Amino acid sequence: MSLTVESLSGDTMGTTWSARVVVPAGVSLDDLQAGVQAQLDRVDAQMSTYKADSDLSRFNQAPAQTWVALPGECFAVVQYALRVAELTQGAYDPTVGPLVNAWGFGPDGVRADAPPDSVWMAARSRVGWQRVLLRESTCEAWQAGGTYLDLSSVAKGFSVDVAGAWLTAQGIEAWLMEVGGEMKGHGRKPDGMPWRVGIEWPDGSGQHSQIVPLEGRAIATSGNYRRHFAQGQQHFAHHIDPRSGMPSQNRVASVSVLANSAMEADPWGTAMTVLGPDRGLSLARELRLAVLIYVQVADDFDERMSSAFAEALRAG
Repeated sequence: MSLTVESLSGDTMGTTWSARVVVPAGVSLDDLQAGVQAQLDRVDAQMSTYKADSDLSRFNQAPAQTWVALPGECFAVVQYALRVAELTQGAYDPTVGPLVNAWGFGPDGVRADAPPDSVWMAARSRVGWQRVLLRESTCEAWQAGGTYLDLSSVAKGFSVDVAGAWLTAQGIEAWLMEVGGEMKGHGRKPDGMPWRVGIEWPDGSGQHSQIVPLEGRAIATSGNYRRHFAQGQQHFAHHIDPRSGMPSQNRVASVSVLANSAMEADPWGTAMTVLGPDRGLSLARELRLAVLIYVQVADDFDERMSSAFAEALRAG
């Protein structure tokens, strides 16, 4: 059977997506393109904070003290996000949206300087993952009043998994799916080699520090070196610490996480960035997470990885 590696791409969730697929002869690329886009559009319609009519926006706009029904997929993503929040004791928090907006990194638009204390402190009063209660039997979430769920740190990963599963269901035995930088690989290329992706050295140079095989695995990378602004001598990065209400001030430059699914990997990059290298790697060891952290040291970077990440590299 003749197999070729073809490329697909498009837009979703305010970012881009791409896929490399090993396509048997006779399979329509147009059908695959349309099918992947439809899967991503469905997730976006549920979980976007940029769409006023999304299911997530409907929850965010709901009256106080009400239960809000969510589609099963959206409910499952919220449930996983709250689980990560619990494991990190709030260093990761899917209700952090008001703070993200207040600091100029959300749908409300960018800022040229830090917000007044009164602005971000008011936003902080609305943040707290414990405010969201779930009824699993009916897929309902409790809107306490003013709670704003933001799934941007987990929904992209989920969409990678959904689109990849759809490709497999269409008979595509090997693919590399990416949404906004979150990736998962399945199967092998026609030459028998696994999909391989590079982890960028976190200086913006585009050079790779590690090459990681992705065969039935996903990777998510979070970096503090791209989205930030400066005010005087202070630099404010886009990762907000929900516990303090302010941008994370530790020396983490980037975090990469390997997992079986992109949804699992996606939020841990944010969590590890906020936790910092010491507490982050300690929790990674405790939970057997495959984590690679680059820490700023003067004008260079120190590479630190969990044993699970080192094992994944050796296995590749």
